[in-house]
Amino acid sequence: MPIFQINNLKAKQVFLDLNHFESEAKLRDFFAENLEELLGMRFIANEYPTTDGRIDTLALDDTNSPVIIEYKWGQDNAIFVQGLFYYDWLKKNKKHFDLLVADKFGKDEKVNWISPRIILIAQGFDNRTISAVQQVENVELIKYIPYKQDILYLENVYTPNRARQTRERQENKQTDNNDEDFFDVPYHLNKKKSSEEIKKIFYKLQENIKSLPSIEEIANQKTGITYRTTKSFTRFEFRKTSINILLNESKYIDPKNLVRDIESFKWGYKGLIKISSEKNVNDVFELIKQSYQATL
Repeated sequence: MPIFQINNLKAKQVFLDLNHFESEAKLRDFFAENLEELLGMRFIANEYPTTDGRIDTLALDDTNSPVIIEYKWGQDNAIFVQGLFYYDWLKKNKKHFDLLVADKFGKDEKVNWISPRIILIAQGFDNRTISAVQQVENVELIKYIPYKQDILYLENVYTPNRARQTRERQENKQTDNNDEDFFDVPYHLNKKKSSEEIKKIFYKLQENIKSLPSIEEIANQKTGITYRTTKSFTRFEFRKTSINILLNESKYIDPKNLVRDIESFKWGYKGLIKISSEKNVNDVFELIKQSYQATL
């Protein structure tokens, strides 16, 4: 789909510049330098050596889940096999990764191993790769399209159905009689014994958020529910009589002054809304939508 630049109500098409990054190394370095802005992640390392190869980028996402990122300049179907190979290394070297995180961000930083992520970034993926990715967990496909006038477009080609995966794990848990916790929407609503009104507030906001294009709901984490496009734009943390809603920024069009500035709380979300009444649902959703729009 073409992209147009609007100037004085006149449309001018912006054309592709597929050779913009010149090489895979420059593509990798650009993403690493802008990782928080592009994908909402904290950079750990580039070209990280393993027993047999080098991982393009290691990172932590906003839920502190480990992330492996592999890039291809153009399109190369080998990227899927590479991603799986390095994912196997990650699973076998959890303590090593924990030490990398502690060294980079401090000993108090805890890695969330519930759902590690593998992100494959290229200018395109063939149908075989898209089909194969759907047979495994935790692998995501992102297409990058560079345009002239220094414009970069990112598109989620495939993200895992985490709700389905959670249900399957829950079924396996019941079959295997395993005591390991599994996290889904009911878990979060019941963990703090949220009131019926809080549940109504959440389901109204959830319905509105899911009506937005290209949304992924991440509930399989211990402390809350996150919503993201190519990067997260809001997070819900539940209390018995309220919900804490985190937003990427502290400054929005906010006539009722609902957003509290929490930028001093270190890296991550900068705005916080505390909602406890249904009467504020529409105003809160408008703020969430502003955070969402800023990720597109």
